[in-house]
Amino acid sequence: MAGRYLLEISAESVEAAVAAKRSGADRIELCSELAVGGLTPSAELMMGTRAEVQIPVFAMIRPRAGDFVYSEAEYASMRASIKLAKQLQLDGVVLGILTPERRVDVHRTRELVDMARGMEVTFHRAIDKTADLLEAVEDVAQTGASRILTSGGRETALAGAEKIAEMISRTRGRVVILAGAGINPGNVAEVARKTGAREFHSGLSSVLARSAAGEQIQAEVTRLAKELREIG
Repeated sequence: MAGRYLLEISAESVEAAVAAKRSGADRIELCSELAVGGLTPSAELMMGTRAEVQIPVFAMIRPRAGDFVYSEAEYASMRASIKLAKQLQLDGVVLGILTPERRVDVHRTRELVDMARGMEVTFHRAIDKTADLLEAVEDVAQTGASRILTSGGRETALAGAEKIAEMISRTRGRVVILAGAGINPGNVAEVARKTGAREFHSGLSSVLARSAAGEQIQAEVTRLAKELREIG
């Protein structure tokens, strides 16, 4: 862990996950299709990453791109993916379900949290699409989820820093707030100072846009981890 801060990195390949781990990442969010925000990884990707990476690995549970209002068939697919992630001994899952009214679907989310028991559950940036972020924090707390990944309802965590700080205050320690979106070595210290967050998520967009190889990922994560150590 980078000082008193935790760094989570998105990865869509075993190579990327290994590179991130070697460079100082504390946790991996494992996805496919990061270009659309991340979808559920394949069984092969989960198995391969678990075999090569010893730090915590959380699997994205998202059956398709687009909104977060899911059909019964899509919900069943999410349940099956959680069961698979548990069987493959991953450490957590990342998910989010909303109602058509742009509220957290507390009932369905609680069912998925119960199903994932033994793993941690992160409620992802679906929360940034809700009508009231502070109300949504209360709803997620009711589900038993471990943490919330958020940009404070803005395009980036830096732009949403003030709201993230409000969300952290609202949780009263019940749920961890994981600040994410646009996090990079040049702004992570400012985001930490403005939000009071202790966990940070980066999808490495600055290097993934260039179809990053392991060396590029390693360099970017090394810089992020260094910044967090220096402010920690």
